[in-house]
Amino acid sequence: MVQLHVLSGKKAGYFSKVRRFPFSIGRAAENDLQLSDPGVWERHATLNLEQTEAVTLTAAPQALVAVNHQPVQSARLCNGDVITCGSVNIQFELAPVRQRGLRFHEVLAWVLIAAVTISQFALIYWLLEAPQTGAG
Repeated sequence: MVQLHVLSGKKAGYFSKVRRFPFSIGRAAENDLQLSDPGVWERHATLNLEQTEAVTLTAAPQALVAVNHQPVQSARLCNGDVITCGSVNIQFELAPVRQRGLRFHEVLAWVLIAAVTISQFALIYWLLEAPQTGAG
């Protein structure tokens, strides 16, 4: 999952998780990331997921969009890229991954270790207590 971190403007410090594509950025209420800062158009830019699993940014016709201070009409985004839409700077980031708890697996591993250890002691005890049969 990716997220957008608004670096400047009225929503500075705001994080927006991109949960579905296409993801739209602009002034209008129906945009996924709504920005009401100067220079932001109604539908300023769109993020799309390509089949190659790359995220691309496409600017609306005539809209001023820059990636890392280079004006673009369309660009493939990388982690850490700064997108400028009007007067707003937005950083494109990979969202932090939340690790699942491993408590169940850890308990299961310790139970299995204990079971193997107990069975080893039981086997040793059984072998020592077994009657000795010998020829003679």
